[in-house]
Amino acid sequence: MDSLQLLLDGFGDALTPTNLLLALIGVTLGTAVGVLPGIGPALTVALLLPITFKLEPTGALILFAGVYYGGMYGGSTTAILLNTPGESASMVAALEGNKMARSGRAAAALATAAIGSFVAGTIATVLLTFVAQPFADIAVSFTPADYVALMAIAFVTVATLLGASPLKGIASLLIGLTIGLVGIESQSGQARLTFGVPTLLDGIDIVIVVVALFAIGEVFGHALKGGGGGTVTPLRGRTVLTRDDWRRSWPAWLRGTAFGFPIGALPAGGAEIPTFLSYATERKLSKHPEEFGKGAIEGVAGPEAANNAAAAGVLVPLLTIGLPTSATAAVILTAFQSYGLQPGPQLFTESGPLVYALLASLYVGNVMLLVLNLPLAKVWARLLEIPAYYIYGGIMIFATLGTMATGGGLADLAVLYVIGLLGVVMALAEVPVAPAVVGLILGPMMEEQMLRAVQLSDGSAAGLWSTTLSIVLWGIALVALAAPFVVRFLRRDVADAAREDETEAPAGPER
Repeated sequence: MDSLQLLLDGFGDALTPTNLLLALIGVTLGTAVGVLPGIGPALTVALLLPITFKLEPTGALILFAGVYYGGMYGGSTTAILLNTPGESASMVAALEGNKMARSGRAAAALATAAIGSFVAGTIATVLLTFVAQPFADIAVSFTPADYVALMAIAFVTVATLLGASPLKGIASLLIGLTIGLVGIESQSGQARLTFGVPTLLDGIDIVIVVVALFAIGEVFGHALKGGGGGTVTPLRGRTVLTRDDWRRSWPAWLRGTAFGFPIGALPAGGAEIPTFLSYATERKLSKHPEEFGKGAIEGVAGPEAANNAAAAGVLVPLLTIGLPTSATAAVILTAFQSYGLQPGPQLFTESGPLVYALLASLYVGNVMLLVLNLPLAKVWARLLEIPAYYIYGGIMIFATLGTMATGGGLADLAVLYVIGLLGVVMALAEVPVAPAVVGLILGPMMEEQMLRAVQLSDGSAAGLWSTTLSIVLWGIALVALAAPFVVRFLRRDVADAAREDETEAPAGPER
């Protein structure tokens, strides 16, 4: 009942004219950047961070949440019309959605994606509202050892799951941890990795690093690798569903939500796993299996619902224990910290009105997104025709001006472009950026909790696994670390065995 009353109070804050306008700007920007290939919600939030410092924390976070949810919606438009998923979670929607578009059913594919996103997002937000507070209450009892183990899980899962190669993910994580060490060490007061530069004694501003890696690195990385654009499938007709489309879509929406939210809420969750599980389930349960691979509407409805439900699920570990499990969640965590707020168990007691205003804005944003996406689908489709160099030029200008707007001088600009060059190298080497951001944010926090755990055990490293929960969490972290390498080894064995069988197969009878 307390959660319900707090939510009602949150609606009172979210429905003020200023916050409604910020929510509308957020979902509109989010949809636009979700549609544009190569630009995601993480990059947009990173660019907005420096220029929103003068906003109230509640308004700024409502804006960022709108961008986050809008990006999930917009990604399906690119996947369906251009066959170019803006994010890895939209990859599955492209399998069937683009086939539907090529057969003249782009409007139906976009409609089931938009309505499914609304249904899943609303149900998942309801679950988030009533799950987050109890989860935070449990997290209050966590010891420093438990937090260290939890952060280890976040490091391992983000490093091994985001990106094509676990080793590249781990390399990215180490880059972020190294950047996080720059500055004065809190316990001893010794300078670390400052190279005699006074500006670095206070450490490197997280906002500058995030903007550099996402904006500078991504822009030059895309420019050097080439646009790689495809042909946009024209959108004809209104984005509406027939009675048969409704009948086939609504069970897929509900099943996708059932996959997306709980898996997204896990520290090792994310949106990729539930979308693939949803697609596999719909293919198995469909009464029209022959349509899969040729444009089955269930293959769009289920994965898109799972994608948006997982987006709400990702906010559970972010808000309750301060663990980001996606690139956008990591940047939103930076936004919280820039306002002096630390997501975790204390957030609900110290900043309850802000949290519930943010949750209420998600309900409002879902309605806005449905209204924006169905009637304006042709407008979003036209955005795909903007030349890439215009977009990248605008991003560079915003990145530079945003750094200056935070009060940064020439030294900060130099840091921006030096780290940006590192981001370019990472982009060209296909090293994911998200693990670096997670390492940068959580690294100092993990160091602090690790020192506390060791001090509580009189200087013994055994303090890092001194509770039953910490032992279980360390076990999960080890399994998560080993799993990608084991799966890859098994796949290689199966492939080698298949090739040997083909080689040793006896020739057919001579004629």
